[in-house]
Amino acid sequence: MPESNSKSIYRIMDLHESDRPRERLASLGPQALTNAELMAILLRVGVKGESAVAVGQRLLQNFSGLSGLHRAPFTDLKKQHGLGDAKAAQIKAAIELGRRLTLESPEERPTINSPADAAALVSYEMSALEQEHLRVALLDRRNRVLEIVEVYKGSVNSSQVRIGEVFKEAVRKNASAVIVIHNHPSGDPTPSPDDVAVTRAIVQAGKLLDVEVLDHLVIGQGKWVSLKERGLGFA
Repeated sequence: MPESNSKSIYRIMDLHESDRPRERLASLGPQALTNAELMAILLRVGVKGESAVAVGQRLLQNFSGLSGLHRAPFTDLKKQHGLGDAKAAQIKAAIELGRRLTLESPEERPTINSPADAAALVSYEMSALEQEHLRVALLDRRNRVLEIVEVYKGSVNSSQVRIGEVFKEAVRKNASAVIVIHNHPSGDPTPSPDDVAVTRAIVQAGKLLDVEVLDHLVIGQGKWVSLKERGLGFA
């Protein structure tokens, strides 16, 4: 059987120039590219029979999107066909840089005007965590985020969480208000009785310390709950 003249496209340079992610980024901006195309720029080349874009799409499908890639252990990621230590490290590094961007410079610190604003800062990362983590967003008088600190890792319940630790950094950095945030690794953000009890204790302690507790958010997989909005622990 004669050999086909067609050639499998697996390098970005084999694509038509208008279809190359790097050229599209340069002419249209990164916001115009799909997640798979952005992944392709990191990967640079694909594998036999798959373009870099196709590999990027496969990775996104295998790990259920960017949050899954963020959550995946490095050892699992590098085992994917077409990756290895170097490319897996590039992907992990790019995701981590994106995570750190929001709080990089003081003049660009986000202002929290609603529970949704607070959730948007942390849900991408915290929804990927495999254990419960309790974090506190420290806010100034204008509700600008000073810092987000982790104060606890493990089951969030009233018998284990030390309320003093929740306010330690807030007092030290003279924060005017805080938002308490923790995740449910199950993916279901429905507050538990312990979540409500912890919230009630934190709110009471905040009144004594003159640090306003604006909210307590529970982060799930792709969704979140505001205990303040539901009137749980804030009465």
